[in-house]
Formats: sequence, C-alpha cells, structure tokens
Amino acid sequence: MIKTAIVGASGYTGLELIKILLNHPHFEISALFGSEGGERIEDIYPSLKGVFEAEIQKSDVEKIAKYDLVFLAVPHKTAMALVKELYGKTKIVDFSADYRLNQKNYEDFYCPHIDPANLENSSYGLPEIFREYVKKSNLVANPGCYPTATILGLYPFIDYIENGVFVDAKSGVSGAGKKLSATTHFVKDNENFFAYNPIKHRHSVEIKEKTGLDVTFVPQLLPITRGMQVSIYAKLKKDIEPLEALKNIYANEEFIRIADKPVEIKNVAGTHYCDIFAAKNGNMLFINTVIDNLLRGASSQAVANANLMFGYDEGLALPKIAYVP
Repeated sequence: MIKTAIVGASGYTGLELIKILLNHPHFEISALFGSEGGERIEDIYPSLKGVFEAEIQKSDVEKIAKYDLVFLAVPHKTAMALVKELYGKTKIVDFSADYRLNQKNYEDFYCPHIDPANLENSSYGLPEIFREYVKKSNLVANPGCYPTATILGLYPFIDYIENGVFVDAKSGVSGAGKKLSATTHFVKDNENFFAYNPIKHRHSVEIKEKTGLDVTFVPQLLPITRGMQVSIYAKLKKDIEPLEALKNIYANEEFIRIADKPVEIKNVAGTHYCDIFAAKNGNMLFINTVIDNLLRGASSQAVANANLMFGYDEGLALPKIAYVP
C-alpha cells in the first residue's frame, strides 16, 4: 500500500480526498495534518463517525516526509514553504497555485516565490492535456477549478478561434472554502447571484498561460453548494463543426462527455466528469462546460494525478455517480 498523508485535511477538499481514498485499492490514508493539530476529523465532520476516524496532527515537515504520497490541500504560500523542504523526499500533489505558473506571472498575481527552483520540476496536472508529463513528475500542480473547466472547453478550439475570448464562469459557494467572508455569508448568497473580482481574478492568468489566449474572465457566485458552469464566447477564424472538433480531441477520454445540448451542473455534481457542449452562430462560437468544483476542480483531479504518478490507471477510485436528484 502507498502510505498517504493529507495536509489541510479539515477543509472541504480534504474531506473529499478522504472520501475518495477510502475506496482506493492502493492509497492508504496514513496521516492527517493541519496548521494547528489536536482536532479529530470525525469531530469536524460527524458524517465520518464510524467510517473513518483519525487525529489531525500539527504539520511537521519531518513527519510528512516519511509518507510515499502527500496531498497539500493548503493555501498558496503555505504550500511552497512545505514543498521547498519536501521535494525529493516524497511525491507531492499541490492544490495551491504555487507551482501552476511561471515565476513572473505568479509574482504579479500572488506574492514573491520562495521556491522558484521547483517551478521547473512541477507538472501542470490537467491529465487530458499534460498526462505524459504528470506520469514522470514528483510534483504536480493541481489546476484550479475555474481553469480546469475553462481550459478543457477551450483546448479543442485553440487553432480555430481568434485571440481574445470572453469567459463567464459561475461557481457554487464551496469553491470559496470554509472560512466565512462577506461574500459567502448565507444572507448575502441565498436567493442572490453576482459577479466578483471581474477581469482581474487570479485565475485569468492561469488560463492565459496554459492556452496562449487573451482572456476576459468574469467569475460569478451561484447560490448553490457545489458545481461550476462555464460559458465561453469566441470568434471563429475557420468554419468548423464544434461538436466534431470536441469529439476529435476527446473521443478516447473517459471523463470528458460531449453533449448535444447545453450542459447541467446536476449531472456532474459528485463526479470527476467534465461535460462539454459547443455550438456556433455564423463565426461566433459558444462553449459550455460543467464540473464539480470540489472534485474535478480539486480532489478527484488530485487523485487522478496521483494515480498517474504511481503508474496506476488514471480513473482508479474516481467518482462516477452524480448526486441526482
């Protein structure tokens, strides 16, 4: 069994990791770590009582380095401080943005990077595009939820569209994490719907760096717990059949489903799937994607990457049954 540690176990993505790994035939949850330690995971999430019970230890690099696989479900800056000490001692899947971008883009949108040497050692963990790199990597930068849904939608059309696309991205509230803020308060979100940080959102540079396209990115918050829908608008420079273009790229991808009508969050909530639809009006292209932000946009994608890193089938233990109804 692969001895596995989760750092940042008390967050939503940590919980989703636990749920997936409990059904994994090779990855064994051997330790949970957090910034403080001392709590028990079943006390934080009573749904785990009688299913999985464990103490959350205070993060300690020497202890963490003893495990074969480490998931870092921690914020940016915290992650790179750990990776700087852990790299070369274990295999790492990092949920933060710390290793997703080149140094200039990262420092322009986040903070000074304290571990630039390992930027060259990381692989961007979007398997449908970077699978072969992930297989050889000891450090995978797990993509953000917005970039995952957007890049998977854009990728088949990069050669067919003009530079400059508009991305209208809508996410459930769980994407903001557990910490309460003015924009994630129940009274603010219930029966409400609004854009936040339009155009300047950090994920816009991640999308641009990976696709080479200029992006106008507008994220919006839906009054739902989980799920994400992205609508992309672009101008075609070649006459193509959009659904055929999608099928040409993703025909053999198990976790990409091509739809013949606009896609719905409910059909992917609780799964690793990304559902995609596309249509054109003259030379204008509409691309529509949905994912579960906590799974395909975080935890199940992290497990898919770990599967590849250890030479297992990519889809091993990944959730396939949606939360319907």
